[in-house]
Amino acid sequence: MQKQPRRLSSAEERRETVLRTAIGAFAARGYFGTTTSEVAKAAGISQAYVYRLFPNKEVLFTAVVEHCFTRVRAALEAGAVKVTSSEPQAVLDSMGDAYAQLISDNDLLLVQLHAQAAAVSEPAIKEAVRTGYARTVEYVRSASGGDEEQVQRFFAAGMLCHLIVSLDASSIDAPWTRTLTAGIVHY
Repeated sequence: MQKQPRRLSSAEERRETVLRTAIGAFAARGYFGTTTSEVAKAAGISQAYVYRLFPNKEVLFTAVVEHCFTRVRAALEAGAVKVTSSEPQAVLDSMGDAYAQLISDNDLLLVQLHAQAAAVSEPAIKEAVRTGYARTVEYVRSASGGDEEQVQRFFAAGMLCHLIVSLDASSIDAPWTRTLTAGIVHY
């Protein structure tokens, strides 16, 4: 049997691999608790190669945040395409359902939560989160045709979903969890 020649990854393919791997690493320990050597080890590359692709941890983390916002946008687009009505609330509901399915991936949810926490003290991360939300809000507004109040409620419900999923509130039968989870669907 003849051996196939080994194909080397391009820098862009390696960059994508590092981003996907870094999502899991940053999800587990956050921006402040994760080292680039942990990301490198998980990706099966040297720390020096991580630094070739990303000049520092902050740039790597902001790229991960941007990657997560790209996944959110793709889920929202899929939800918007799926709906058969042009009513703004129907479009928002379909996008919300698509988002609820997406955040069943705990790594994506955790990166979002860690990014929001790090944004408090890290200007570059704050800018990445702001930019991601700005683009997402404008997409939701234009795709749904919803008014300001509808779009605001959509994002408020998304933040409530983060809380419910992060606390696993759906698994607790108590008055406070019934209040928070009423009408909220999770996967």
